[in-house]
Amino acid sequence: MTIVGGGLAGTEAALVLSGMNRRVTLFEMRPECRTGAHRTGNLGELVCSNSLKSMDPETAHGLLKEELLQMGSPVLSAALSARIPGGGALVVDRDRFASELTDRVQNDPNITLVRERVDRIPPDRPLVLATGPLTHPLLTETLLEQIGSDRLSFYDAISPVVETDSLDLSELFRGNRHGTPGEGDYLNVPLDEPAYRAFCADLLTGERVPPHEGVEDRPEVLRAFEACQPIESLAESGPDTLAFGPMRPVGLVDPWTGRSPFAVVQLRAENREETAFNLVGFQTKLRYSEQDRIFRKLPGFAHVQFLRFGSLHRNTFLDAPRVLGADLALKKLPKVYPTGQMVGVEGYTESIALGHLTALFLSSDSPDSLPPPTTAVGALLRALIPSAYRRPDDAPALGETAPFSPVNLHFGLFPPLPARVKGGKSERRRVLVARARRDFEGWWESVAGSGHAADRRARPAGG
Repeated sequence: MTIVGGGLAGTEAALVLSGMNRRVTLFEMRPECRTGAHRTGNLGELVCSNSLKSMDPETAHGLLKEELLQMGSPVLSAALSARIPGGGALVVDRDRFASELTDRVQNDPNITLVRERVDRIPPDRPLVLATGPLTHPLLTETLLEQIGSDRLSFYDAISPVVETDSLDLSELFRGNRHGTPGEGDYLNVPLDEPAYRAFCADLLTGERVPPHEGVEDRPEVLRAFEACQPIESLAESGPDTLAFGPMRPVGLVDPWTGRSPFAVVQLRAENREETAFNLVGFQTKLRYSEQDRIFRKLPGFAHVQFLRFGSLHRNTFLDAPRVLGADLALKKLPKVYPTGQMVGVEGYTESIALGHLTALFLSSDSPDSLPPPTTAVGALLRALIPSAYRRPDDAPALGETAPFSPVNLHFGLFPPLPARVKGGKSERRRVLVARARRDFEGWWESVAGSGHAADRRARPAGG
């Protein structure tokens, strides 16, 4: 069995298949062929945030993690092993996380890791394509020639990372938004209204990296995905957008004033030792020199040392509702399974989930039944292939008729509850989660009972 791509989805698929005693050849082009976003050749390297979002099972992402852990996700197991404080979120030491995944794959007797770029679709079947948002252009063009689908592209932006020792911590304070668990896992840079307005003005006038002629200047690729919209683009949308978005101060109290600041810049640790912090939600297209000039004006940033500036990278994905079959394989290329961000999911946990589901479908010549749409994994899958969940007499779903956009998991993707629930939003959420757990348990028992899930319990990372 061949897998191309050693990101989160490809690594998850390889380790899950190995756990079912399947032999896997995993191709990864790094470090011999680098991308514009990765720093190392490690598998599962995180190039944007180091947070896998909430662990709270009352949230969509927390529920998805709960289901993946029950399914025995090896990548999620590694994330828990590399976890560092981050309030209610699963925040990881990114270097430790990627190193553990790489060691585990290299030491797995069922997996052969090949450091080689794949330019054309290999003849091997079944074949998993997990090449992610930075799929090499040669492979992308070859794939699109064969499936006859238009390419859709957008650009993800990366937040800056700063050295902790270069910050003046006397001007910052610790605290978590919304009173989430943790003893001040985040550093906060408080801004009063004049300072916030001046900061926004700098963002609006700062010089940006120009689009690459013939690529980024095409209208179809200029659409920024909302979850990764550059901070200066948010500032353009309205004077208070940032104060109600990534710079919202809700639940935070400035210890020097005893009041909530008008806005905050929040910093999240990059590693357990807290030697580096990233600026949460500060993905940007500003030139490096402009980032240095503008961010240095923030309180505590006068002598800051940037370990990584923000940047923008290409993201290519397929039109999943139209090119994928119910077995997750390409309709025009049977036994070829694109997975992860390549099929239009956004988010680390979502990519892990797709890699796991792909391995599950490959575990037998007779694919298992689809997970119920009332579960987190099922809701995500239905957003990608709505036709697989549609009864013959149902009208096409919106995802089958409207232009396809990348998918983050949220409760809006879950089917509505059959009856009205009293008690407000929190009670409706509780009932929805209870339904998801019940339906997931029934589905997973049938999968495990079929024998396709044998030896798929989560193993400790690195073991």
